[in-house]
Amino acid sequence: MSDVEIRDDRAAGRLEAVAGGEVVGHIEYFVLESPARALVPVHTIVEPAHEGKGIAGSLARELYALAGREGVAVAPLCPYVVSWAERHPAEAPAADPALVAAAKERLRAGR
Repeated sequence: MSDVEIRDDRAAGRLEAVAGGEVVGHIEYFVLESPARALVPVHTIVEPAHEGKGIAGSLARELYALAGREGVAVAPLCPYVVSWAERHPAEAPAADPALVAAAKERLRAGR
């Protein structure tokens, strides 16, 4: 895993794991502005050849770290990120149910 770089492509709404110059995994997300600013992960993908290497967990960890650096919450809709957050409560503060509801509504409305 040490040869994997995590980078934020905010314009594309992707947090990407890059190894050997290629994207080997990513979390798709959007930024919720109301009722409060939050990062909303909706889908996590790791390329099959790179599964089982901790890439998805590294992406989830970096998403929460990024939110922390920006002073915003995470309102996870991605099942993987929800599960990861439950297993890592010290790194992933519980999401405000109102933010999660707002994120679901925005996703239904087409982001």
